[in-house]
This record gives sequence, structure tokens and C-alpha cells, in this order.
Amino acid sequence: MQDTTPTSLPRRRLLAGGATVAATAGLAGLHGQALAQAAAPAAAKPLPGYAGWKNADAVVVHSSTTIETKRSAFGTSVVTPTNQLYVRNNLPTPSESIVADRDAWQLQVAGVRQPRTLSLRELKTLGLETVTMVLQCSGNGRGFFPSKPSGTPWTVGAAGCVTWSGVPVRDVVQALGGLIDGVPYMTGTGGEVLPAGIDPKTVIVERSVPVAAMQDAILAWELNGEPIPLAHGGPLRLIVPGYTGVNNIKYIKQLAFTPKESDARIMSHGYRITPPGGKGDPSQPSVQEMSVKSWINSPVPEDGTQAAGTVQIHGVAFGGLHGIKGVEVSLDGGKTWRAARLVGPDMGKYAWRQFVLQATLPKGKHVLASRATDDQGNVQPETRGENQSGYNNTSWADHAVTITVA
Repeated sequence: MQDTTPTSLPRRRLLAGGATVAATAGLAGLHGQALAQAAAPAAAKPLPGYAGWKNADAVVVHSSTTIETKRSAFGTSVVTPTNQLYVRNNLPTPSESIVADRDAWQLQVAGVRQPRTLSLRELKTLGLETVTMVLQCSGNGRGFFPSKPSGTPWTVGAAGCVTWSGVPVRDVVQALGGLIDGVPYMTGTGGEVLPAGIDPKTVIVERSVPVAAMQDAILAWELNGEPIPLAHGGPLRLIVPGYTGVNNIKYIKQLAFTPKESDARIMSHGYRITPPGGKGDPSQPSVQEMSVKSWINSPVPEDGTQAAGTVQIHGVAFGGLHGIKGVEVSLDGGKTWRAARLVGPDMGKYAWRQFVLQATLPKGKHVLASRATDDQGNVQPETRGENQSGYNNTSWADHAVTITVA
């Protein structure tokens, strides 16, 4: 596959090197991190061609369709650079030919009073909005589950905070006469090429969310101020702020307002909160809205042994559908907590907030943890919600890190 480097992003040499390792925990309640470390790949894999422009120093390549941002690479800016944003594709990436003439891309809109097919060029005439939001894979934090669920063993890097620009879905609906009656779901269908000879519903990326999500959803053509790269769903992606990544449909070719949820397997059986040992089915909760979560990005074990003295402990916190009210940091694995300070611009309730706590650390080992509270009073939990596929891990204990001060 040929390279699809965005024109404004520098080419990066593919570097070999050690993969990031998950932080190990100093407390028994944090043992999931040791398991994540054991599951980490022993050597770096090369970047796949469609993402060859990524910063190889800032990411871990798990496979040709899964690329994770290193914990130490998040830095202290709110917006995650596109060249180190994680990648998760459920199907092989389409041909780069679909971004050769972006404005010609077509979207079918159904479940409205005047259904029609619109080109991206036409969509650009209907409205414009920009939103900064956390994009996070449903399995972010899977690597901390002791049960070692199948799937990519993400730690914290299957997430990023990015800015999208496009037309509000509500404006498209209004331009097409409004919704028909009896359509409680908004259903997006991806435009990936499907394997021949099998039932399309078994593999197609098609997800339904409550129609209320339409109010803040956009059909985006820009990511961080540039045309959306093929790796991230260009030329057109459905963006549903506050919802996990799988609900933000890449290469969207159909947007339908429907009386029922999609019967595609990725909706009916996939991405369900299935009890350990069970199999997914439509009766189980669907992985959709995100909830309050935070983690520390520095210092972490990747930084090496810390010198004794003053340190700035910083990380990120977000609330899914809600803004962040505050963050606490613990230096002793959750026995005591101190209020951290929110820093940097507040870019809206869907974006994450940077936090910092200045602390003096004596020599020895320290278990650092963060715990966020959203503006509705929901507090990040200590424990994970056990489930078969390792989804929705918001446990502050799992995300804690142990550092050594010399």
C-alpha cells in the first residue's frame, strides 16, 4: 500500500526500538499492570504503510490495524498531535483512492423526510462546527485486566484529545426536512471494502446510538486543522462526542435514522458488556457513552529513576458526556489524596483537562494514582468492571504507576 502522508505532516523514519512497557504496581490491588507489562511486545513492529507518517518514537505498533500512543508521549498540551494519535481499525484500511478527490465522496442520508445522497462538497455548504473531544477505543485499559481478554492489550494510549471540523448532523437533518416519525436511533455505516463471499452483516462496521446524540454529532472532514488522514477515517467520519471510538464511524457512507438498532454483528453481539466467560448478545449493555476517567502521564517508569525532590505530577482527565470538576492525586496508592490543579485551556466538556500536582518525593518507591470527578459528581472508581472483552476500564487503581526515587 502506498504512503498516505498528509501534506502538512513530516515524514518519519521507521525506527526500530524497544516497545513501551506497562507500569507495574506496588500494591496487590494494582496487579493488573504487571500483567500488562508481561503482555507487551518484546520488539517494535514497523508502521504500516497507510500510517507510515506517524511519529515512530511516540507510538507502539501492536499490529497492522492497531497503533498505541506511548504514555510518556502525551506531553502537556491538550490536543494530541495527529502523528501520534492511536489507530484502531476493525477492517483493513480502504484504498487511498478514496481520498484522491475528497469532495466527491458521497453519503446516503435516510430516515429523514427528504432522503438523498449528498457529496462531501454539498455537505460543506450546509453548516460548520468544530469540536474538541476525547477519542478513545472501547478497549483502552484492557491490558490491565488479570483475565487477559482477547484483543489488543491497550494500556492508556488508545486515546487522544483531538479537534474535528465538519457539518453538524442536526443541520443536515434540518436541510432534508427533519426526521421521520418513530426513529429513536442514529445509525452510521462505514465504507470499508467487505470480504467477498460472506454475509456483509457479519463484518460491516455499522453502529447505532440514541438519536439524542445527533445534537452534538458532526460529519467531519478535518482533524486538527487538516483533511482527515485515511488512517483516521478520511475523507468523512461521523463524530459522536462522548461516545467510544467504535461509534465514530470511519469512511461513513450512510447515515440513517432508524426504528431499531442495527442488526450488524458488530452492534448486535460485538462491543457488549458481556459477563466473564460469556458470549455477547443483544440483551447486554452496548459499549457507547464513556464515563469519568483519568491517568498520570508523568512521571512514569519509562522516564527512568527519578531524582529526589520536587516533581510535577501531571496527567489527563475526562468525563465522557460531562465536564471535569476536579482531580485528586495520591502518592501512596490511594491511602490519601491531594487536590490537583487543572491547567491549560478548557476546550469544552468533551475534551480532556490537564491536571498537575507539585509534590516532594523522598527516596524510595511511590505508587502514584489519580482520581477524577465530573461535573455531575460521578467519581472515577477504584476497581474495573469485569467483562469478557476488557471494555470500559476506568479503574484508578489499574492506571496507577509505581516510580522509584533515588
